[in-house]
Amino acid sequence: MDRFLIAADSALRTLLATPPAGATSPATAVPATELSAPQKQLSGALMRVNHVGEVCAQALYMAQSCVTGDAALRSELLAAAREETDHLAWTRERLDQLGSRPSLLNPLWFAGAFAIGFAAARIGDRVSLGFVVETERQVSEHLQGHLGRLPDEDLPSRAIVARMQQDEERHAAQAQAAGAAPLPPPARWLMRAAARVMTTTAHYI
Repeated sequence: MDRFLIAADSALRTLLATPPAGATSPATAVPATELSAPQKQLSGALMRVNHVGEVCAQALYMAQSCVTGDAALRSELLAAAREETDHLAWTRERLDQLGSRPSLLNPLWFAGAFAIGFAAARIGDRVSLGFVVETERQVSEHLQGHLGRLPDEDLPSRAIVARMQQDEERHAAQAQAAGAAPLPPPARWLMRAAARVMTTTAHYI
């Protein structure tokens, strides 16, 4: 019960509060430049999508940590969730700076991601870890695509996305080393399809 109360608290903090970052945003290390209105609009839309990804990451890691009976694995999942909280805070801060807003559908994204993470974890820890590996790999590819689309002048957003990509790849490597089971192709395809729906919708809503 305690684990689910912690998860509920995390949900409320993720959806209703301004998340505190434990690490300084990479955006502070680069100069801010003036962006045109179309550039701000594009960067805001892309960073909104990235913020949604971090909302989902909180849900996934909290769901998996609630289910696992392995104390060491639970500790690793919560450590990854704390790093994802930094990402959540950085992307939210950048959204504010760009004059944009988070997705209006964040409660829906959180609930869906929590349900998926819970279901994967109920199958077993190795499947749960495999889900982490595939999720983080797909997120890394997605972030690489954003680096190709963000305006060259938007150095703060680019710095945040580049750092997030490094962290996601490390999370995937850690899960793989912990004994992740490879997911079957149909599961990977479904994950990509769901991610495409989410990112396309969050770009606008």
